[in-house]
Amino acid sequence: MTKGLKYLFTGILALISLVSQAQREGAGNYDYERELFFGINKNTNGGLIGGLSIKAGFQIEEDKYQFFGLDLANVKNPKEVRYNTVLGNSYIFGKSNYLYSIRPYYGREIVFFKKAPQQGVQISALAAVGPSIGLIAPYYVEYAVNRLETVREQYNPEVHQSRFNILGPGRIFEGLSQSELAIGANAKAALFFEFGTFKSSAIGLELGYQLEGFNKEIELMPTTENRQIFQSAYFTLYYGYRK
Repeated sequence: MTKGLKYLFTGILALISLVSQAQREGAGNYDYERELFFGINKNTNGGLIGGLSIKAGFQIEEDKYQFFGLDLANVKNPKEVRYNTVLGNSYIFGKSNYLYSIRPYYGREIVFFKKAPQQGVQISALAAVGPSIGLIAPYYVEYAVNRLETVREQYNPEVHQSRFNILGPGRIFEGLSQSELAIGANAKAALFFEFGTFKSSAIGLELGYQLEGFNKEIELMPTTENRQIFQSAYFTLYYGYRK
């Protein structure tokens, strides 16, 4: 079991304890038919911010909902290390490509415990599947050829052998027009904890496990092991509206 999954399960147990305490305070009428959430994601394959999410849900039965969503994520190799140059720039040595994943999905959610309109914590379980569109964009670095000449080009381990000659990353979105596509699929399972004091709005925390695979190996760092299938533990902080 990875450290990320251990932290995830520890967090789930702690939140379930909070939920049990909240339910003992009593629940009330908290029915809703539609919801719309916006979220920021953190996962074990991403950076400080792993991605952005949007999710729309619709009631099927009293405690069952269906939802449609879209995740935009920046997928990283776990061996990526960021360095600072003498100019104060920050870059990743050994990285040759970005992987931006676009994940539309459809899922179902079952509510285990409902909260009162103005107190407590609501807990539910959800699962979702969908296609993945991987955008493989070259990672550019600014490289000092000599004391007077610099070039910006995609990182190549055969050319850029010394990190001390790298002055920083390329410009933002540079090389995006040269991107390649990878097609795949994604699936996730999670627990959703909803907090809030108003019936019409909610703050939620989704803790889960994500599995994603593509039709080819994605070369993020040519000198390390690269993958075709990615798995990660994640949490997404949501804010949304309900009716």
